Amino acid sequence: MPGKSTEIRPFGPDVIAEAARLVSAGLPVAVPTETVYGLAADATNAEAVARIYEAKGRPSFNPLIVHVPDLAAAKRLGRFDAAAEALAAAHWPGPLTLVVPLAEGHGIASLVTAGLPTIAIRVPAHPAMRALLEASGRPLAAPSANASGRISPTRATHVLASLDGRIALVIDGGATAHGLESTIVAATDGTLRLLRPGPIAVAGAVPATKGIEAPGMMESHYAPSRPLRLDATSAAPDEWLIGFGPVGGDDSLSPSGDLVEAAARLFDSLHRADAAGRDKIAVAPIPRDGLGLAINDRLARAAAPRP
Repeated sequence: MPGKSTEIRPFGPDVIAEAARLVSAGLPVAVPTETVYGLAADATNAEAVARIYEAKGRPSFNPLIVHVPDLAAAKRLGRFDAAAEALAAAHWPGPLTLVVPLAEGHGIASLVTAGLPTIAIRVPAHPAMRALLEASGRPLAAPSANASGRISPTRATHVLASLDGRIALVIDGGATAHGLESTIVAATDGTLRLLRPGPIAVAGAVPATKGIEAPGMMESHYAPSRPLRLDATSAAPDEWLIGFGPVGGDDSLSPSGDLVEAAARLFDSLHRADAAGRDKIAVAPIPRDGLGLAINDRLARAAAPRP
């Protein structure tokens, strides 16, 4: 899609049908929510999610919020304790994101959760996002629809200002109601922890003090338990080599050198390497441009010495 102009169309049944077709084809589309405009793609399709990062030029693979139509759908993806259920009942649909442990058989691409054992879920209230969820029949990963580092978009024209030519379609639903990203609360260990303030105040939620668990928390997250060597063109006897392009190995991010495929396979490949039984992990060189910048950022964090 990069290089072609981006179409803006007003919210209605026809544009929702077209957006659902694009989502089914593995492409992201911009859609309004009650908070900001989101860049939505099929959360079960790793390459579709990689295209979100490609369009945004996102500097690292942070967890993304998954949007679903209701609590029943949310429970198919995550495990809700009593406190999480109570918050969902009180504030969904609405601008509250809950971080909960992943459920068995969730089917969500590991790139969405950035390799973490938790998932950030929201049931949105905006009719356009709800219509797209219904028409696509998929959980939708959707960070804000802007180039990384730019101001979050609250109008369709804001999306076009930074993503024109990077995506196919923007659904114009007018100005968003809140203009501020959702409140994020973690309910993973019997307590409620505020990960990101937003439109909803949650009584009893204490500020989070540990590493990244959700969007907007820029620290290192998933890293393998074994030492990681970067830019390797061959493996030592005690290393599991993750290849790329012409560099083969025990596994490969993309034999053809496709950066979208590499991004989609990154966390799964790291998990396989960690479980392979070798003392160390090596990763082939990845180009440092386009989506390769995000892949290298993630690998550099994973390879950083432990404190």
